[in-house]
Amino acid sequence: MSVQLEQRYTRFDKSFPSSLKQNLAWTLFLTVGALGIWVVFRAQFWMWQFIILGMWYSGLLWFGLKWPHFRLFTLAVLTIAGIGVGIYGLGYNDTNSLIMRYFLHSNAMFDWMSVAILLSAGGYYAYLFRGSEVGGRWGQRFAWAAAALGFAGLAIRWRETYIGHPSWGHIPVSDIYDVMALFCAMTILFYLYYEEDTQSRGLGAFVLPLVLIADIFMFWVGAAYHLDHIAPLIPALQSFWMKIHVPSMFVAYANFYISAMAGLAYLLKERAIQHGGFLRDRLPSLEILERSYSGTIAFGFLFFTAGTILGAVWAAKAWGGFWSWDPKETWALIVWLNYAGFLHARSQKNWHGRPMAWWALISLIVVTFCFIGVNLFLGGLHSYGKL
Repeated sequence: MSVQLEQRYTRFDKSFPSSLKQNLAWTLFLTVGALGIWVVFRAQFWMWQFIILGMWYSGLLWFGLKWPHFRLFTLAVLTIAGIGVGIYGLGYNDTNSLIMRYFLHSNAMFDWMSVAILLSAGGYYAYLFRGSEVGGRWGQRFAWAAAALGFAGLAIRWRETYIGHPSWGHIPVSDIYDVMALFCAMTILFYLYYEEDTQSRGLGAFVLPLVLIADIFMFWVGAAYHLDHIAPLIPALQSFWMKIHVPSMFVAYANFYISAMAGLAYLLKERAIQHGGFLRDRLPSLEILERSYSGTIAFGFLFFTAGTILGAVWAAKAWGGFWSWDPKETWALIVWLNYAGFLHARSQKNWHGRPMAWWALISLIVVTFCFIGVNLFLGGLHSYGKL
């Protein structure tokens, strides 16, 4: 009887493609996780939180089915974050545990993320300038490590906001230090998706150095203004809407920055084709680069639009009006119009090639001022982010 069952299982196993089994396992894993969250927290949830849970479930499910490597990445992040949160649950912290102080405290995780970013940028540079395939592979590996450490560090930092201050624990996106860590991890993750989609590593030598600059800026604001220390939220930030507005905007920012680097790579590739040079062979084709900067702008624009609408709802809750022409709101509108114009020119006017690459690259100035410049140099209702 057991032999017959084994033969049946063997036939079933052979007739069931491994990819389909992995998809079913991923779907089951997310479904069980979502149901578990619902069972444990349903008494504390209200309508929007159920909606957000459903959106997270759908988004992670779609991304994991579309991109198999994302599944392993998610498991790695959950494992690292789970260990850190679990150690905190046992009563240990960075003052009485060396592993927490040097490895699993959120600031330590961001330190290690920075090391991985630096090594990744070096690997991609070795690939671009020396043609080193080994360097390219290690650049990709360290990029994966940096993204995992960044997201796991943010998850652990969320737990740290509750330690000793359970009344004001919050998602760690409340100051420039936190959001720069989110930006680094988010940009790297999206870049890795586009790298696999295009089957080319050349763009990594543009994206990872840009992320390294953001990482250095994160450490500067942490050291100079002590923003690496967790502090209570001001009243305007004590809102559920922060959990969805800020992540939406940073999905957009990550894609906008990748689009700018793809535009720069397009211009350099075009010049190398005309005048010769090593970039001609080590960057993706012009068609792939154009598809990259156009696709990232379209995807980022979708999330920027959603994030802006969510921000308006949050503003109505916090300040009594959906729109007040605050400097941050005004620059968000400028960014939105800029990328709306890009998409209109591409789809309706059939603009393409070099002009659109320049548009994608120059847009970096506009989106950077909206992202950082307004908070640093202008006042208004978003002055809590001013240094």
